[in-house]
Amino acid sequence: MQREITRGSDLFDDRGRLIQTGWARQLIMNYNREKMRASLLRLKEWDCYCILNPEFQLNLIVADVGYFGMAHVNWFDYKAGKNKSSEITKLFTRGNLNLPRTADHGDVEFQKGNSWIKFKHLPGSLSQRELTFDFPNYEFEGRKGISGRIVLTRDPKDDTMVNVIPFRNPRHFVYVQKIVCMPALGEVNLGGEIYKFEGESNDSYASLDWSRGVFPYRTEWWWSYASGKVNGKYFGFNIDYGFGTDSSKNMLFYEGKGHHLDEVTYTFDKNDPMRPWRYNSNDGRVELQLDPVYSNRDDINLLFLQTGGIHAYGFITGTIILDDGTKLHIERKDRVFGSAEYCKHRW
Repeated sequence: MQREITRGSDLFDDRGRLIQTGWARQLIMNYNREKMRASLLRLKEWDCYCILNPEFQLNLIVADVGYFGMAHVNWFDYKAGKNKSSEITKLFTRGNLNLPRTADHGDVEFQKGNSWIKFKHLPGSLSQRELTFDFPNYEFEGRKGISGRIVLTRDPKDDTMVNVIPFRNPRHFVYVQKIVCMPALGEVNLGGEIYKFEGESNDSYASLDWSRGVFPYRTEWWWSYASGKVNGKYFGFNIDYGFGTDSSKNMLFYEGKGHHLDEVTYTFDKNDPMRPWRYNSNDGRVELQLDPVYSNRDDINLLFLQTGGIHAYGFITGTIILDDGTKLHIERKDRVFGSAEYCKHRW
């Protein structure tokens, strides 16, 4: 099991080596990327928000992958069994999008032509962030244009999943934070039709994947997250594995406290991803199942980025054991909803 990082420091020393590796509950390492030894063309930085409920989902991403930068929107309608993504790009950004060096403050903006995405921390608030976007040329099932405003809320004292991950190549690293269980309030205008995220009242929650790193050219990962309420209290998880030499990014969240896990894996049928996805841990603390309401495959070829994956979205059931030995039973009536994916990349 990884070591917990409890004291803050710079991420890199003067020779570009990681000072500490392991996991933490907050972003306590200073991302001093000017000290890293890799080329900015190899640096990957992104803020990825996934806002979902059991009927529809919105993904918003702003990313700088060195060779180019992009803003990405993806809308999912589970009942219709459809999803559609769209991107705007800029060439050879090489870290110049100036994405914040922490997720705790700083704003993100990306615009090209009349399409744009903005992520902002609301003035005077440590707990709320605003996501706004407008892609007027986006098309989905005969409807044109997608825009929206969504406000996410989280208690800044709540634990998150933070990892500093090394690789065999000392120039490679990942510094990542995953946040779940953020109630989402707002609406999306899709070609004149309004879809509302109404927080707990319609099980609308957001997750954030805040990642900064230099990855190997070929990378694969398994990532799953979920949010909801169990026994009237916020419950969620992040399960993430597949790359790095010290890469357990697995944590349960209950009442704002993180419960770190060792190895967790999940199995699924690649030929039929609508069948249940099953999760198990090496210590018996996790026995979960995701029953999909929708699944999709994607294959993206954007300039220097090639990525493909299998994704599923559905209800979580099963049992988990917290650090103090408390066993939680998650039932379908709890309406804990999440996502799981397997992805391979060449970048």
